[in-house]
Formats: sequence, C-alpha cells, structure tokens
Amino acid sequence: MTISTITSGAGTSPGTAEQYQPGVCNIGPAEIARRRMAGHVGLVATIVVLAVLIVIGAPPVTRLVAIVPAAVSASGYLQAWLKFCAGFASRGIFNFGVLGQATGVADDAARALDRRRARQITFWSLAIGVVVGVAAMLLPV
Repeated sequence: MTISTITSGAGTSPGTAEQYQPGVCNIGPAEIARRRMAGHVGLVATIVVLAVLIVIGAPPVTRLVAIVPAAVSASGYLQAWLKFCAGFASRGIFNFGVLGQATGVADDAARALDRRRARQITFWSLAIGVVVGVAAMLLPV
C-alpha cells in the first residue's frame, strides 16, 4: 500500500484531498465497492450460519454466533453507505484513488473526527449484530 501524507488541504492533487472530509467521507468509489462487497459476504455468511445451525438442530443459544457475521455485514454496508472506512480512520488515512494507494491525514483535529466516526460505525455494527443474534436465538424451530 502506498501512503502519502497531507495536512489540512495544502499541497493536494485533484481527486484526492478535495473529496476528503474529516469524520464525514474518507473513501472513494473503489473503496466503497469493496465495503459493499464485505457487506454482501457478511450477509451470506450470516444466512449460511443460521441455516446450518437450524438444520442440525443446534440449541437456540448457539444461534448467537450469528452476531459476528451480522456485525461484519452491517459494518460493510454502513461504511459503504457513509462513504467512510473505520479501519482507515484508525490508521489516519483516506483513499479516493485506486485500491492500495492511501493518503495520510496529518491534521490532529481531522484524525480525531475520523476516529469518532469510526467508533460510531463500530458501535452500530455491533449493535446490529447483537439484534440479529438475539432475533436468531428467539426464532422458533
């Protein structure tokens, strides 16, 4: 991965930092598609896990394992929808170009806003995963 560093807008090239908005938007179309695909994969994994557990007659409490793939799915979809990558925020980078070429965020205030948004995405992803897991546990067999 190539990473270059910028400050709050100075010395940026067209198509990169002009689109970056601290705490609001840190990924472009290629990265958004990647997050959406993660959402799809997590959704399929959630359905498969639940189907297998129901077919083998596992105790309802074991369906709570659906929390993990459901949270992964929620995270992918939330990041795609918000155009914001929580992982990039924690690393202090953003990417609006080709996959693998990220730009660093040098501004401390911008990084703080990014970390705050990343925590929100993590919270809501886990909350959605828990809701799905509990709902799965309560499903009649």
